[in-house]
Amino acid sequence: MRGKWAAGIPPRNFTWIIKDHLAVSERPGGSAPNHRRVRRQEEIIWLRVQGFSRVVSMLPSPHNLAAYDEGDLPSSHFPLGPGIDTQVTLADLYGQLDGWLASDERVLVHQEELGDRVMGVVAGYLLWSGRLPAGPQAIAVTERLVGRQMGPPGRDLVASVVAIGHSAHGSRTARSPSGFADVAEAQVEADSDVAGIDAAPGPGAEPEVAGGGRGDLGA
Repeated sequence: MRGKWAAGIPPRNFTWIIKDHLAVSERPGGSAPNHRRVRRQEEIIWLRVQGFSRVVSMLPSPHNLAAYDEGDLPSSHFPLGPGIDTQVTLADLYGQLDGWLASDERVLVHQEELGDRVMGVVAGYLLWSGRLPAGPQAIAVTERLVGRQMGPPGRDLVASVVAIGHSAHGSRTARSPSGFADVAEAQVEADSDVAGIDAAPGPGAEPEVAGGGRGDLGA
């Protein structure tokens, strides 16, 4: 396997949320009207080459899951759609995601497109895990990373995290004297692109901020 096929191609709108640990994109292979099997294979190859150990699909349907199995890329399905209890799904997803990141896994989260729902889910995780202390900061940082504003569907998902509650370590981290709120505000106000925050902050630890944004796709 040589050339492009050896390295694959990144999924569209690939963006790091937590550098080298958590990323988002549109559905590998493209959204439904433009989905191509060959492109999907190339993007799955790229994810494997980049060291991704898991893909999390939030599609309402099981589309792509068989392709991940064939591509030897573990996947998990947390559907978000009509008739789904969002709070139950998010609580389950966040608990699992916390464990995967603590085990140093590299995780990609996607739905059909990189839109409000995906943005709301990852912003909610930043809040739930205590990496950022409040919804407005989580929304602002996510908007900065993705490069677009979050609409009402995403903001509603972030608001629902308040009802879910914080993780055990997250509630401690949010009260850390290191000042996550100040860091978040500085990230939003900075002229340079933001490319992620610390993957596993501990009490009193300074969050890691790295440059590069969507153009920084990793080694």
